[in-house]
Order: sequence, then C-alpha cells, then structure tokens
Amino acid sequence: MDTHRLQRFIERTWDADVMPALVDYIAIPCESPAFDPDWEATGHMARAVDLMVCWARDKLDSVIGASVDVVRLPARTPVIFIDIPGDVAAPVLIYGHLDKQPPMDGWAPGRGAWIPALEGDRLYGRGGADDGYALFSAITAVLALREHGLAHARCLILIEACEESGSADLPHYVEHLAACIGVPAVVVALDAGCGNYDQLWTTTSLRGQVAGTLTVRVLDEGVHSGDASGVAPSSFRIARHLLSRLEDPASGEIVPAFHADIPDERRDQAVQAGRALGAGFHRQLPFRGGTAPVSDDPAELILNRAWRPQLAITGIDGLPGVADAAAVMHPATALKLSLRLPPTLDPEAAAARLKTLLETDPPYGSEVSFRIDMVSRGWHAPAIEPWLEASLARASDSAFEAPAARIGGGGGIPFLAMLGERFPQAQFVVTGVLGPQSNAHGPNEFLHVPTAKRITAAVAHVLRDAHLHAADRPAATRITSPSDLPHATLYTL
Repeated sequence: MDTHRLQRFIERTWDADVMPALVDYIAIPCESPAFDPDWEATGHMARAVDLMVCWARDKLDSVIGASVDVVRLPARTPVIFIDIPGDVAAPVLIYGHLDKQPPMDGWAPGRGAWIPALEGDRLYGRGGADDGYALFSAITAVLALREHGLAHARCLILIEACEESGSADLPHYVEHLAACIGVPAVVVALDAGCGNYDQLWTTTSLRGQVAGTLTVRVLDEGVHSGDASGVAPSSFRIARHLLSRLEDPASGEIVPAFHADIPDERRDQAVQAGRALGAGFHRQLPFRGGTAPVSDDPAELILNRAWRPQLAITGIDGLPGVADAAAVMHPATALKLSLRLPPTLDPEAAAARLKTLLETDPPYGSEVSFRIDMVSRGWHAPAIEPWLEASLARASDSAFEAPAARIGGGGGIPFLAMLGERFPQAQFVVTGVLGPQSNAHGPNEFLHVPTAKRITAAVAHVLRDAHLHAADRPAATRITSPSDLPHATLYTL
C-alpha cells in the first residue's frame, strides 16, 4: 500500500466533495426525536437522509454491486444501509448516526448550531463531528482503496437516526437487517472521541447510564415564603438530601452499590494515556476562573470518566429564573438526573436500585417519585486480536506519524453493547474526532478536519488488513438485500 498516495486521494476527496456536503448537512436542524417529537412532520430528518443518500449513490455509482438503501420500519426513524462488495465474505460493519442534539445557547459570534463556519482546521456547527462525518469518511476510505487497486473487505455502513435519543429504534433494525449484515468480522464505530489530535485513539470501554426525573412535592401551591419557611420543609432541600444518599456532597463519590471492579489492563492503559495527555486531559475543559479538576492525577481522572459512576444534574423544574424570583416557597422541585455507570454494571439492576434508594422513607412524609426515563447498557471491548492491533499501529504511524493509543470513554453508544452481545467473536474499532474542546452537545461544537481525514485513512487500513487477515476465506457474496425483507419501506430518491 502506497500510504502517501492513499492519503493524497483522501485529502482531495475531502476538500472537493466531503466538505461541501458536510456544510450542507450541518445547516439542517435534524434534531433527534427526543428533542423534536414532530421530526416526521418538520421533515429535517428526511432532508439529512436525502443529502447523505444522494451523495453516497453518486460516489458509489461506478462500484459494481454496491447498494445504498433507506430502510424504514413502521413508526420508527429511518436508517441508511450501504453494502459495498469486497473480496472476503466476513464484512466490516461501520456505524454512525445523523440525528443531532438541540442547538443550545452560547455560540460565539458568527457561529451557530445550524450555521456552519470553517475557521482554520475547525468546521463549527452541530453534528459534523457527532457524527455526520461518518458516512462520508467510510465511503471515502473505500474509494481510496479502490482507486489504487487495493483489495478490501466487504463494507457495510449503517447510519441510524435516533442515537441521541438512546437508539431505541436500532435493535429493531439490527434484527430486521440480520440476514443482510451476516456475521461481521470487525465493527467500526466512528462516534467516539480522541485524547488529542496527534495520534489514533481507540476507545476500550463506554459507560452505561440511568437517566430519570426526581420529583419532590410538599405543597399543593406556592406560598409566601415569610409564612411557610420554617413550617413547611423546602422541596429543594429534600431533593438535595435525597441526592446525598447517592452522592457524597463533598467529594462527589457515588455510594459503593453503583461501582464495579476496574480490570488491571484498563488501569494500566489509563496510566499510559495519562502520561501521553498530562494536564491537557483536563485543560481541554472550559474551567472558570480558579476552578480545578477533582484530581491532579490524569490517570485517576481518566478512570473517573471511564470506569467510576458519576452523577450530573442536567435539568431542573419548579424554580423561576433569578430575574423572576419572588418571595414564594414553591410547592415542588423536579431534577433531571444522569447517572453514568461502569461499563460492566447491569444498568437495569442499577435503575431499580436507584429508584428504591431515592423513594424509600421520604423525609417529612413528602411526596417523592423517581421516574426512570432511560436505561443504557455500557460496553467493554473484547481482547484485541494481534492482526488488528498491528493494523491500528500501522494506521496511526502512517496517518498521524505517531503511535496508536487507547482510552476509556465517558459517554455511551448503545449500538456497541447490542452488537457485542450479538456477535461475541467480532473485533471492535471504536474511534472518532471528538477531541479537546470539540464540545459535542454543547455550544461551539466543531469537527477537526485534519483528524477526520486521518481517521478516514485509518479506516482504509482496517478494511485492507481485514481482507488480508481473511484472505483464505471464500469470495464475498451478498447474503440478501434489504429489498427482499418484509415489513419495511424502502425509499427511492
């Protein structure tokens, strides 16, 4: 493989073809169904699907046997399913998503969630890095190999449209498309992060999550605080007290029932990653004033984010804004809780445990409820096979001119836990462009374009090496086509 020639093709394709399409995609407010319940009526999701499908069909038009389908099960968001024939039977399955988080406030002047802005190496806007680039990157990697006459594994690309809502529709599509997917040898997910933009990072684990709403009600209506305070207990104080059952208010440490053993290998990798990143691991966050991280040891911070349970309060109801505050004791407080869980902890059991912890023996006999809104399973990567470890090392050396690195992730990708259970023998490459300050889900989210190009080259290496690793297997044939499957609508654009 002439890696320099390959990289030049990828650079040209990104600059000429991918960037204009990504700019158009960022401008589409295709929010995930959790944030846009009327997504079907607004039509933004359909616009994003159409953009990607038209681009993919144009680029793969000359590839004999390639297919680009939009599959829609009743009452579910659509998926894009692309099948590119290869030279071995066991496919590489590449995953991404096209739905987005809501816009949020706080974007710098000239930027906005739906206002793409290219500033130097950064393409600002919602969804470019998380992770609209995935489809374009995967197809470009395949085209780069084919342009230079290099054999590759059969490539399946699956792009879903409800990842930011917990991927509730995805299990139904994985089951529906089972005959099309077959048994993948490798699963590549392009929805993860990177410790820096200087080397290829792969994610070794992702946390699970329980999200829910804690509501405390003490009165039927608001009452003058001069009359009620000291007589009626504060709903906010009770909520704060209940949270202390779960989280130490001084240290932030979660009670032992929600912890899991951290494997020695992951501890060692955290130390190695900490040495590579140093204080840069926490300096990427926009700390205010003299605010400091919870530890000055990068390895401990990495383990905190990847393997230890952590609580975040992501929303609150029942209190007016400061400018509208009156001398009133409010009847109820509702808090949105997000409890991140160790990768190996059973989230269903954790959810039941959390509900019991918060609702049992409510202070003052107040009305307390915890509604479980979402449960998401974590993921722990299987042991990496020597050929793939060598492939990733070569890919990082070639594309980044630096060694590959591994790190545990703090978020979650439900797709991985699902595929890990379904295909226990599959290898996983979980990577992405969400590095320092890229701020997925927040204001000023950006795609670091050079890293996206290099990750595209890394995907090409994996597709090439997956072919070489399985060269003794029979030639690939399509198992079936989505058009042969029942109970789904296939869109024709």
